[in-house]
Amino acid sequence: MRFFYFFSLREIIEIILEVFTKKNRAFLIKIFKYLGWTLLLLGIIAIFIGYTTSEPQSGFSGLGNVILFLGGIICCLVGFSLITGWFSVWQSRSLYDYDYEHSWSEIIGSVVNEDSNQYQDSEYRLEQTIENPSEVNNPTKDNSALPWLIGSVSTLAFILVASVIFLWLRSVADEILIGGPPPTLTGWEQSYQELTGFDEVSGLDGSGVVVCVVDSGIEMDHPDLTHLALAGWFDVINGQNEPYDDEGHGTAMAGIIVAKNGLTGNAQGVDLLVAKAIDSNGQGTDTGIAEAVDWCADNQADIISLSLGGEGGISIGGITTDQLENAVQDALEQGIFVVAAAGNDGGQDDDGDVSSPGSVEDVICVGGVTRLGNVWSGSSEGDNDGRLWPPMLPRSDPDMKPEILGPGAEVPILFAGGSGDGSWWGWASGTSAATAWVSGGLAIILEAHPELQREGASGGPNAIELIKTKLSDNSQMDDGQSEHDDRFGYGIFRIDLMLDSLSNSSSEEETEYSVMKLQHSDINSGSNQAERRKTPIVPPASSTKAAEWFELTD
Repeated sequence: MRFFYFFSLREIIEIILEVFTKKNRAFLIKIFKYLGWTLLLLGIIAIFIGYTTSEPQSGFSGLGNVILFLGGIICCLVGFSLITGWFSVWQSRSLYDYDYEHSWSEIIGSVVNEDSNQYQDSEYRLEQTIENPSEVNNPTKDNSALPWLIGSVSTLAFILVASVIFLWLRSVADEILIGGPPPTLTGWEQSYQELTGFDEVSGLDGSGVVVCVVDSGIEMDHPDLTHLALAGWFDVINGQNEPYDDEGHGTAMAGIIVAKNGLTGNAQGVDLLVAKAIDSNGQGTDTGIAEAVDWCADNQADIISLSLGGEGGISIGGITTDQLENAVQDALEQGIFVVAAAGNDGGQDDDGDVSSPGSVEDVICVGGVTRLGNVWSGSSEGDNDGRLWPPMLPRSDPDMKPEILGPGAEVPILFAGGSGDGSWWGWASGTSAATAWVSGGLAIILEAHPELQREGASGGPNAIELIKTKLSDNSQMDDGQSEHDDRFGYGIFRIDLMLDSLSNSSSEEETEYSVMKLQHSDINSGSNQAERRKTPIVPPASSTKAAEWFELTD
């Protein structure tokens, strides 16, 4: 019973009342009552705000929401305890009719003495002042069941809050985010992992492979990127020495590759280089992006990921007037894999070909696919038949555009800076996301086969040609498809099929990875397109601008 009364704050209220005279106690007890109701109301409001502002799609996105939510619970607990404590004191005695005083030594002794059955008899010395003292006769003792009910509810509430705090502390210790990305996003992520075969690969995370992301920068304070130590940073736009992202697109693309804790990047172990060549408006110049590509090459990048696109220059026989395309061609000649977005102008607004530099012959150009395995409606179509103007020769295998498809519809991504509304996670559609996804997959391949890396024994342009040939033969084609399609490419990128193919053709006796065999006939069964509930802060859908300007492709 002592335990129940303690958490109802009855004893604390009585100790405070001891200090005041009888005529002031009635006023004070009302203060306790109103304070209790106020705290209870504020707690409910805090819980409501803490939950609703986090948004169902993003969960408790940040420490602020967690603190607000837990603070609301504590306010409710304290408020309820004050109310129940007040009621218990008010019900058991008349504060107007007696004086009482505490003996602190007796109070402490009573609390710690487990053999005491008369909790309040030894705790108070009452000085009766009413005309009939017998009416009081141990006024603290209540024969009704109400104090038990009050104390029990208060104690259970305390245990609940203590449990929540304990679980929170444990999750922090285990580096698990409370209320990270919601199940909707993680479910979509898992669907794409199954679609592209990542769920069947173990023992590989891209370690030893250098990936360079040329984009709008990176938000290093994101909860899913706190583990990350950049291998290099270069700011073409503002010349800042420390990483940042004032647009958000770069963080989203980098997260697809290296995110950890909330969302799961598909190549978390890579050495990541980040070059900021896109400004706060989602645009960058041909010259600036070319400079970023050259920096990636100078810093030993094995893969350059370009989730951007624009109009190219006039190109005939590998000779081009476009500065960026020349920089990309230089990188390719060094044995650096370049992965670029096909563009997002599919449908009636399609200009007839993929964006530059995805249009460059040896670049791996990536279109978008949905979780159901259908080509994303906005994915740009390739022109592989050639044309008179602007002049372009017909393309041939394995360089027909786009080469492959990656996740491009409702792809879970990271938001930079909490998106301004406290959200750290959301989703986006576009071939930008598909490009980053394939870049991470290519890093897995190069880790498994280091001989194909830039400085590997079999590295160089021949390694790029080999990988592109394997992609054309080991991507998952659409139903009824037998050759390259101008929109579906050679098929959906499949990391498991690529590893199987390269392993079978390798002369190495042992591999440190495994690819589990699976049936893919029902990969997409039961998948449902979820309603879009949040618009991510990413650039417009258009992927083409004037020749000297480049725009992010989602």
